[in-house]
Amino acid sequence: MSRQVDTEKVVRQHLDMEGFFAGYVIRSAKSHPSVEPLRGESNEKPPSGSKAGNAAEDLEAIAGEVRQCCKCGLGSTRTHAVPGEGSPTARIMFVGEAPGADEDAQGRPFVGRAGQLLDKIIAACGLKREDVFIGNILKCRPPGNRDPREEEIFNCLPYLQRQIETIGPEVIIALGAHAARTLLETDKPIGQLRGHFHEYSVGIGRPPIKLMATYHPAYILRNYTPETRGRVWEDMKKVLVELGLPVPERGKG
Repeated sequence: MSRQVDTEKVVRQHLDMEGFFAGYVIRSAKSHPSVEPLRGESNEKPPSGSKAGNAAEDLEAIAGEVRQCCKCGLGSTRTHAVPGEGSPTARIMFVGEAPGADEDAQGRPFVGRAGQLLDKIIAACGLKREDVFIGNILKCRPPGNRDPREEEIFNCLPYLQRQIETIGPEVIIALGAHAARTLLETDKPIGQLRGHFHEYSVGIGRPPIKLMATYHPAYILRNYTPETRGRVWEDMKKVLVELGLPVPERGKG
């Protein structure tokens, strides 16, 4: 009897996970008539010579360098480098820790189970994956998905920093403790970092970028609770408010 109850609980949790970040509808769009749409919504290639076109070219140049990079040992163990992908003029940039097995196999960021959940979170915000930019601290998968090492971060972080400077996002969302600690240069736990905005320094003479730290989608999958999912959604709503975008509400479906 106990085993049957446990099985039913697992099934319910799975169904709830499927719907939690996918059951939102934008109810407040009419109250935001002056809100500008996210940049980079078009699938068309930006015209050459435009700001977006220049950014796209710069990002592709960085990606080319990443694919050829062998500055650390990860260059000899990877299947594919994972430079990152998304809009060259994204207002929101998601930054994770490092590619996993699925990402290493495809050369694309967040395409495994955690990536599928991230897609749902993005959709719950009323956005599409192509509206944002998604990358990682490390561009190559550490063997066995171990934590990044200091020398790997030292060699790889400049690629991400150049991507941030090229895109110029208004908000960076750091997914998980490793990404948040690296970008903010702190050792505080993610529980203390999430829930409010920090400032990411771009460089001398340039204004800082707002940074919101939140739980990594893989952490949500490992720690399935309404509280965990709810905290992530609260973080995302603060980002939408900061950008002046409509905040979706949970639908009945």
